Amino acid sequence: MAAVAMRLPVARKAVGPSGPRGGEKHLVAPGDTITTDTGYMRGHGTYVAEEKLIASVAGAVERVNKLVCVKALKTRYNGEVGDIVVGRITEVQQKRWKVETNSRLDSVLLLSSMNLPGGELRRRSAEDELAMRDYLQEGDLISAEVQSVFSDGAVSLHTRSLKYGKLGQGVLVQVSPSLVKRQKTHFHDLPCGASVILGNNGFIWIYPTPEQKDEEAGGFTTNLEPVSLSDREVISRLRNCIVALVTQKLMLFDTSILYCYEASLPHQIKDILKPEVMEEIVLETRQRLLDLEG
Repeated sequence: MAAVAMRLPVARKAVGPSGPRGGEKHLVAPGDTITTDTGYMRGHGTYVAEEKLIASVAGAVERVNKLVCVKALKTRYNGEVGDIVVGRITEVQQKRWKVETNSRLDSVLLLSSMNLPGGELRRRSAEDELAMRDYLQEGDLISAEVQSVFSDGAVSLHTRSLKYGKLGQGVLVQVSPSLVKRQKTHFHDLPCGASVILGNNGFIWIYPTPEQKDEEAGGFTTNLEPVSLSDREVISRLRNCIVALVTQKLMLFDTSILYCYEASLPHQIKDILKPEVMEEIVLETRQRLLDLEG
């Protein structure tokens, strides 16, 4: 994937949003003129001055019919239905949990939107409400799916599938949501011996690949067995590789992470974070991705 290069705004010829679609994205900086055509409607990240449509944030210009907006490259997470997210429980309330998901407002996980232990299907009772803290409490990490988005932008989550639920032992990496590539699945068991959950909200969870999938727990039983040294080394290397990819502004998906992991093998884990090593392994990763696309 091509990296996104940011630079200070300079005087340049305005490119209208009606340019060829499917080509390189039209990137703008704050203050750049997007178009002088008065027939376009102003969307997010833009404003009108002297009959010109001007960008108010740095990002990529997007056009839907006559509506023009700028999608910021560095922003909080804006939820969309169907997104996979990783979040942290911040508060236990009546019949719901508040979840931090890197968005402007806390997300909500309703008691009725989750599986009961063992996958039991029934109406939630007062006893379930009293036992909410036994299921999830403050500080717990969960994986979930976006069920709906409220009018104020807050997100409602659900964990009704057995692949979602409480997360056990692993490492959390926080990145910009714009660097996580949207895919059909965001749960990946990598051949190096670890698994990753690439949350659309920019929270990435790296954990040892379980030897057997426990389908009876309903997403509540966490494995607290000691993690072997070899697994911890793999997880640490993956974590540093993701930091390197983010520093060099390369999109995160299973192939790019695996290629970066393989490119980092000649180096010690702690050396991956050195700027010169970081640049070297990401350059090799970018070249392999280009060869793959070619």
